[in-house]
Amino acid sequence: MPFNILLYGFAAYGFFLVMTYLAMKFQWTKESGMVDKNNRYFQSMHDKYNQGFKVDSISVAKRRHEIMNRIILLNDYYPTNAEYILAVYDQSKDDKLALQMLDAVEIRLQNNASYLKDKKILNDKLKTTDHTTGLSAFEWMNIQEWKYFKEALIKDKKWIDSAANVSGVSSRLIVSCLVGEQVRLFNSRRERFKEYIAPLKTLALETNLSYGVTGIKESTAIKIEDNLKNKLSPYYLGEEYENLLDYDSLSVYSNNLNDTMHVRLQRLVQFSNHYYSYLYAALFVRQIKMQWERAGFPIHDRPEILASLFNLGYHKSKPKKDPQAGGSVFLINENEYTFGSVAFEFYYSGELAEEFPYYNQLFDWNKEKKMMAKNE
Repeated sequence: MPFNILLYGFAAYGFFLVMTYLAMKFQWTKESGMVDKNNRYFQSMHDKYNQGFKVDSISVAKRRHEIMNRIILLNDYYPTNAEYILAVYDQSKDDKLALQMLDAVEIRLQNNASYLKDKKILNDKLKTTDHTTGLSAFEWMNIQEWKYFKEALIKDKKWIDSAANVSGVSSRLIVSCLVGEQVRLFNSRRERFKEYIAPLKTLALETNLSYGVTGIKESTAIKIEDNLKNKLSPYYLGEEYENLLDYDSLSVYSNNLNDTMHVRLQRLVQFSNHYYSYLYAALFVRQIKMQWERAGFPIHDRPEILASLFNLGYHKSKPKKDPQAGGSVFLINENEYTFGSVAFEFYYSGELAEEFPYYNQLFDWNKEKKMMAKNE
């Protein structure tokens, strides 16, 4: 009996070896394979992103708009996939990759009628090629003077940042006040702008009635100084600010434009160092902010109101429930603007956000940083 079992076992093993040999020789075990039903979509996607994938600034802006809208749509159906794609896009900043990832998901959604319907609606909204422009929606930012002004502004960044640091007023709010003052001169002093300001990439320096690049009146400068010292003033900011505008008898501020002026104005009328222009402007808006706060009508988050009051002056600063933006009216390319509207549009435009960033608050954005440095 054991012999028969052993004999049959060897016979079965021999049969297995023979069949294995024959199967390999005649390729009986080779799979025939198949072309994936979505292969044409894969090829189409490859061709789509390897032919004419534009890199000009307008195309880039449109692509990023498309990517974010498609991720938002996908999130309504498959938030996990949307989250993965957004994370990769945020890390890589690769538009092409993000679009390919979105297309890859959508290949699997060809039979999802609800998704396809919403995608069609989205595509219809994105078909704005004929209306796309590389210009700003804020028309006054499209004129040539604005380009030169931005270059001049960047040159002044160190003085603006210095004023922002000592006053606790955000640099972007200071610039919003400056923008209104400078932009209104584009029309009234266009020839002077073309002859002097544009070639030198410098800001317009005012020397008559209003002074410096931010256009501070002498009476306003005097009141700003007095309010720093007067503890009973509704504009009083506290002891830490009292000496910010004290005069340094060892410093010389005179030049061929200001040599007959009081030292107060000499500090404002400087050719390249505009620190005091920015510091007076920053302290003014901070004092106005304090006045309204004490009256129970805070405007600490209203750049257009603060800029409007900077333009109008102390006598127009009357705290109330519903403040209104406005101020001086001027023309730019025959279009009418107010000081407050220009300040508002610049502040929220995103222009120069890298140089003059947004913070969670317009005032005391640097207080936490100062406290940390003090405790070290």
